[in-house]
Amino acid sequence: MNDIQQEIVPITSDDLFIILNHPDAKFDYPIHCHPEYEINVVMKTEGTRVVGDSEESFADLDIVMTGPYVPHVWKSDLVTNHVITIQFSKELLNFQMINKRLFMPIRQMLVDSMQGLQFYGEEAARIKDEIIELTKMQGFGTATKFLEILNSLAHASRRKLVTNMYESEILISQSKSRRISKVCRYIEEHISQKFTLSDAAKLVNMSDSAFSHFFKKKTGISFITYVNNLRVAKACDLLASTSLSASEICYDCGFNNKSNFIRIFTKRKNMTPIEYRNYISQLLIKY
Repeated sequence: MNDIQQEIVPITSDDLFIILNHPDAKFDYPIHCHPEYEINVVMKTEGTRVVGDSEESFADLDIVMTGPYVPHVWKSDLVTNHVITIQFSKELLNFQMINKRLFMPIRQMLVDSMQGLQFYGEEAARIKDEIIELTKMQGFGTATKFLEILNSLAHASRRKLVTNMYESEILISQSKSRRISKVCRYIEEHISQKFTLSDAAKLVNMSDSAFSHFFKKKTGISFITYVNNLRVAKACDLLASTSLSASEICYDCGFNNKSNFIRIFTKRKNMTPIEYRNYISQLLIKY
């Protein structure tokens, strides 16, 4: 199958952000991903947008933010397409300023962008104008304008596009718990290994029953549901981006046998792993 290409973007460690204005853009780049955050403003055209496992039509104005490594592509049969792209490093989340209370809406938006965000409503047209204004600016004022745009986006109407991504960062942000953070980060780093509720409870010095109740209260889902969601999300990524067999992916994602893998995957995605791979392959061939 065709692999999702990883794009090398021109941003450097010295850049707060870069902005690319393409009034005559050609949608000839294949589905791709990169480690940077990206805001795309697509104007005066129509076509199809793919973000992760979301495939939708768009027209006139389409403003979308994608987080690091979220696959995306826009396609149109029209000759002229105006696209403005803003890219900035994932290191922005590590800036101390972003952790201050005033910036919490922006931080939450960056976390949510791991599932792809589409912005709509009256705010979208106003934000488009702000971004166009940014393309005409130079100097220190561009930094403050960039933050203003992030703040506008953080308070605008938006919806998540992707269903197959299940980032621990989202759960950690919602729970506001160091214990949840410790467990989630450990599981993400050891997703291919067998990991039980008892193991998680021991990690944060709690009894099994106390931890089970605590996890459900803080996250809104059971511990087992979280682990299975994470494993299915990892399986989706491997099915889309590698040629590994379903059996290999099963064990790479921590499932103890193939039948269990197929059962859990099908329950969450309404299709088998092979059917999911074929669906993604058709998207890649189409684009």
